Amino acid sequence: MKKPFYFLFLLLFASTITFAQTSNPDKYKYDFVVAKDGSGDYKYIQDAIDAMRVFPLKPITLYIKNGVYTEKVELPRYNVDVTFIGESVDKTIITYNDYAGRGKHIGTFNSYTVKISGNRFKAENITFENSAGSVGQAVALHVDADKAIFRNCKFLGNQDTIYHGGEYSRQLFEDCYIEGTTDFIFGPATAVFKNCTIHCKANSYITAPNTPKDKGFGFVFLDCKITTTDDVTKLYLGRPWRYYAKSVFVRCEMPQAIRPEGWHNWGNPENEKTAFFAEYNNYGKGANTKERVSWSHQLSNKEAKKYTIETIFDTCNTWKM
Repeated sequence: MKKPFYFLFLLLFASTITFAQTSNPDKYKYDFVVAKDGSGDYKYIQDAIDAMRVFPLKPITLYIKNGVYTEKVELPRYNVDVTFIGESVDKTIITYNDYAGRGKHIGTFNSYTVKISGNRFKAENITFENSAGSVGQAVALHVDADKAIFRNCKFLGNQDTIYHGGEYSRQLFEDCYIEGTTDFIFGPATAVFKNCTIHCKANSYITAPNTPKDKGFGFVFLDCKITTTDDVTKLYLGRPWRYYAKSVFVRCEMPQAIRPEGWHNWGNPENEKTAFFAEYNNYGKGANTKERVSWSHQLSNKEAKKYTIETIFDTCNTWKM
């Protein structure tokens, strides 16, 4: 080996050792505080994320004090086992105003305010908002992490409020508030909504699942409440974004605005042969199933028993919550 290249090799090797992460957990910080007033470790959420050890040796917690954080936030795939805890759901707000078509390189999937890709993510007491208004697709939350949990959070937007990405991702939303206009709960992930309020602001569609063919569950709503603004009178529970779309509502309260037919085929009769849209023991003025489309399903008592969080998330990669 010639000397100049030999010394260059040694220099690069030494640099790699210097900057490599150690296996000693005590060398790293695992609790962070973000505060707009400067009283925390950082003023911006993304700055705190960038300071975290990737693939941490123990879980990381980010405490977010009350404030409006106007920033575009991304938690990459290598930032796993991270928890965001807001001080209060109504006063801890992450907001941005991107939307599809705003710029040359902005489409639906990167119009998000917050993108969560690190597995085993948790969030509590936070509002996620896309403030772009009624301008088309504008995502508040893009989550493609597996084993992601959101509790007591709010998701504010219009069209495409939450993109549930990751064909084999599992996501739990518990005691959350989600609002939007068109297809505002959409994507391929398996997502369970437990005790959530789903607020509809337009005569349109709530769900647009893109469930892969080999998945047993898509979107499942358990004990949720659907509400509307006063001007909403014609509302569909969902339509199939792709052939094998799955949405199921179990023991949910439905408003009068739900259309009698309940579901839409997105203009393609072929979707009726493959999509699985179902209901069970729902109640309220919009829960009457007598005029539902013939290709939708009413679960039997036996079929409904498998619609539990444990069963839905029971795949080859066990998730013990």
